[in-house]
Amino acid sequence: MGVTPGRNRVTPMGEIVAIPLRGAWTGNRGRLHRGREIVRFHASDLWIACALEFRGRWSAQWQPRQFTWLYFHDEAVALAAGHRPCAECRRADYNAYRAAWVEGLGVAVPSAKEINRQLHGERIVRGSHRRRLHRLPWAGLPDGAFVLIDDAPALVLGDRLCEWTTVGYGDSRPRPARGDAEVITPPSSVAALAAGYPLQIDAGAGR
Repeated sequence: MGVTPGRNRVTPMGEIVAIPLRGAWTGNRGRLHRGREIVRFHASDLWIACALEFRGRWSAQWQPRQFTWLYFHDEAVALAAGHRPCAECRRADYNAYRAAWVEGLGVAVPSAKEINRQLHGERIVRGSHRRRLHRLPWAGLPDGAFVLIDDAPALVLGDRLCEWTTVGYGDSRPRPARGDAEVITPPSSVAALAAGYPLQIDAGAGR
């Protein structure tokens, strides 16, 4: 019999679910668990995506008074959920993300705290756990952004939209050329992607 997965996988909508889909990245948004149960949605505005391995460090799951390890199918899912690269274990990626943020938004170099604060306002409705969506033109969406189509998340990849499911990427459909999309990925991360941030996307997308 297979091992029942814990509730520690993250969907593009930022939901924390129990599915067997493996994660290419880990990360956290603070201490969310009691025992092996998720009891809160987030603990602060610090939501990061981390490397699975870093300098041989190891930490058991579900430890008392420790942050909750979360897992993301790929980096596109992590950014869509509202996380950003960790500045410690992924310093080069963090620097690349911040540089693309500056280029894409046309702003001064932000601190990590400023990035966290801006992303937090873009990913959830203030004072709630309700996810914010953003209407942006289809024509300007970069590869790696996530949109909501028929109440399901889909990845923008060239002229196609790849459905994301709890078992990985599924069917694709043509990407609309006109009008506006309901975008899941926070606009600041969309701007970073458009400015050339080198995003990791699972090889199953677009097959």
